[in-house]
Amino acid sequence: MNPDASTIAAGAPIEVDLSPIAEGQDIKVFWRGKPIYISHRTKKQIEEARAVNVASLPDPQTDEARVKSGHEQWLVVIGICTHLGCIPIAHEGSYDGFFCPCHGSVYDTSGRIRQGPAPSNLPVPPYQFVSDTKIQIG
Repeated sequence: MNPDASTIAAGAPIEVDLSPIAEGQDIKVFWRGKPIYISHRTKKQIEEARAVNVASLPDPQTDEARVKSGHEQWLVVIGICTHLGCIPIAHEGSYDGFFCPCHGSVYDTSGRIRQGPAPSNLPVPPYQFVSDTKIQIG
């Protein structure tokens, strides 16, 4: 009795099992027709994201504001460049985050814009943890 594909595409919440995602790995799922990157960040990636001087960012936002407390290793962002809507590539660019090859926008491991023409950070979709190994997006 699962919803059909058209209902899911229209915005029904989706659940994602995080247990198969290894540390340092990203996966891409689709919600409302948009690519969603789910990153299992390493301790090093988290430390680097938190060491950034937030005032130096084009769109200032702390790493803590972009992840769920107690689940800092998980980053969930909408994978659409905020410049012209291209799809960035994960684990690319100067900050080991996301790189949009179309016009050169570079995002860090927190999905924050660091270089290039994009005006803002990659958006965080509405999501919640339903267990330690499963999230619901939407």
